[in-house]
Amino acid sequence: MFVPDSLTSTLTSYYDAVPYDSHPFPQTAMEHLEALAFLFGLEAPAPGTARVLELGCAAGGNLIPFAARHPEAQALGVDLSTVQVAQGVAAIGHAGLSNIELKAFDISGIDASFGQFDYIVCHGVYSWVPGPVQDAILRVCSENLAPNGVAYVSYNVYPGWKAREIVRDAMILRGGARDTPDEKLSYARGMLEFLEQSARADSVLAKTLEETMPIVRGANSSYLLHEFLEPCNAPCYFKEFVARAEDRGLAYLCDAEPSTMFVQNYGDKVRGPLLRECGGSQILMEQYLDFLVNRTFRQTLLVKQVSAGNIRYRLDPARIRKLEFAGTFAVEGGGAPTLDAHEQPCQAIRGLKVTLRVPAQKAVAQLLDASYPASMSANALITGVAQLTNQPVAEVDALVMAMLEELLILGALRIRRTPVPVAAAISDLPQALPALRVAPGLSPAAGATASSCNQWHEPVGLTLLERALLPLLDGTRSHQALAEHLAAEVRSERLRFIKDDKPLTDPSTVQAFAQQQVALALDNLRRKAMLTA
Repeated sequence: MFVPDSLTSTLTSYYDAVPYDSHPFPQTAMEHLEALAFLFGLEAPAPGTARVLELGCAAGGNLIPFAARHPEAQALGVDLSTVQVAQGVAAIGHAGLSNIELKAFDISGIDASFGQFDYIVCHGVYSWVPGPVQDAILRVCSENLAPNGVAYVSYNVYPGWKAREIVRDAMILRGGARDTPDEKLSYARGMLEFLEQSARADSVLAKTLEETMPIVRGANSSYLLHEFLEPCNAPCYFKEFVARAEDRGLAYLCDAEPSTMFVQNYGDKVRGPLLRECGGSQILMEQYLDFLVNRTFRQTLLVKQVSAGNIRYRLDPARIRKLEFAGTFAVEGGGAPTLDAHEQPCQAIRGLKVTLRVPAQKAVAQLLDASYPASMSANALITGVAQLTNQPVAEVDALVMAMLEELLILGALRIRRTPVPVAAAISDLPQALPALRVAPGLSPAAGATASSCNQWHEPVGLTLLERALLPLLDGTRSHQALAEHLAAEVRSERLRFIKDDKPLTDPSTVQAFAQQQVALALDNLRRKAMLTA
């Protein structure tokens, strides 16, 4: 039996007292990791039948949705906190999933008996545990990773965390010795307010507080307690992390947000000098970029060193052509892209600004936006663009492929290896995943706000009406049947329809209103990627 040391015991009690917010992290989705491995030259295992390990799984909020999407996959999560693991086990039982297990277990105790995993995910753990546990994380990522597997590890990095350490040290000075988490945080906030009011305007401290206080004010208590007041928080430089991984037989593959890796995204003044300075070293170049943007956090993908020779950072058009793409494009001022040569600025995913200049580009934007959240293949886009612009496929092919590459580098597209099983249109008998339909958080008694995980592994907020409909979306009910259910809920006074600040009671009015609301709710659920194909 593994015997925890005193610091491990302290961390365990800390997470039991203050559970970490357990929800899906889109950047850790196995489908995303598979697509990134393929983009940079490797072939990773298919998520649908993969064996997955999550280190520090909390209550399973990131792992349970994966298991629900892929009933033929096998998922295992380990976490120090018995409280959070118990919460996750209850959620698994409620969802009726048999392909996932959560264990209250110390990462350092994982050995060869656990077997090998196609994907290993460790989000929000590495920087917040003692050095021996950090080494254990990399050991597990090496020894328990399948030959062509992918590991994901996130961690705090310098130089950005140099400044934040000043804030953390100040918070711990006043709040660290207090008895309860709430007291710690209250006293720590008071310290920062004092420093903010008292620091000289031209001081390093004032600049640091100016950058950090918006985070402190905007984040929830759980995040602040774990990020700034935990016993452990050990940032490192990116190069140091890669060296530690290499010592364990691992190689750097890419960042979970690949747009951060491409030097062309930082302007010509940066691109030329860095390309000359770094001599083709991707790791050195990214370390320089970390200094340039004062980076604080990294999400690194690792593979076995035997795969390192096959990694390619120059994007291969043949591989791009085999991907699935999704994205949104909102033209400034409203409306749709016009298929002419007039420049049209628009906003893509993640708030990115994109300027559409030629008809083929605008047609790509139209097609992707209309299909979203469903994905489209490169060939489907090329065919669709040819039809919209009334041009031969051969003439638009190069334009479309060049645009896809540019959008990939910018980070304005989501990618997958296979089509995302999300409805591109609302069917006559709409359907959602079984695990989503029985989620305990859907009940009105759960509160006014609720969220769930969509088919892109994103947390999405749900209205009370959407929560009322989701349990019924098993593929057997028509739109009319759904409306009749809502009308019956109104008659039984379990649901109220309000119009012009007055509740609706007339049966015919209620029925007509219910039909309108079903149509709106289903459209919203489709756009939120909650309906399956």
